[in-house]
Amino acid sequence: MTRLNPIISLQTLLRSAALVGSTLLFAALPAWSQDAPQTDLPRVTLEAGMFRIDTQVAMTPAQRGIGLMFRKDMPQQEGMIFVFEQPAVQCFWMKNTLLPLTAAFVADDGTIVNLVDMKPQTTDSHCSAKPVRYVLEMNQGWFAKKGIKAGFKLGGKAFEMAR
Repeated sequence: MTRLNPIISLQTLLRSAALVGSTLLFAALPAWSQDAPQTDLPRVTLEAGMFRIDTQVAMTPAQRGIGLMFRKDMPQQEGMIFVFEQPAVQCFWMKNTLLPLTAAFVADDGTIVNLVDMKPQTTDSHCSAKPVRYVLEMNQGWFAKKGIKAGFKLGGKAFEMAR
């Protein structure tokens, strides 16, 4: 498993991926057909007040397409952040996802726009309330247990460049 220094920002990772260009997309396309969880993605640490979140970073279309599918469990302090090239209304579904999750749709500055609980193994669409570049998925109930709601600002090197 590759572990990145948490000082590396999501923007830096995104720029690096852009340099690779379409080669990265085409090299990763066969992964969409996999039926095993992806556990070797880069990681960054996010901050939610006093809480630290160890996040896998899904940056390519193939990585985002697989997301947390096929995972049977995930530690409470872990999540996955989906990084998109530009803000847009982002919509997620839970086909082949075994865990109940909550999606936090996050603005460039780390502010949570809206939170949506998602039921496992459904094709129901769950969308951001406005255009965002980031979506953070955590175990369902994690945000509620920590008192984190829309308007809460996540921190860490991931969002500092946007502030």
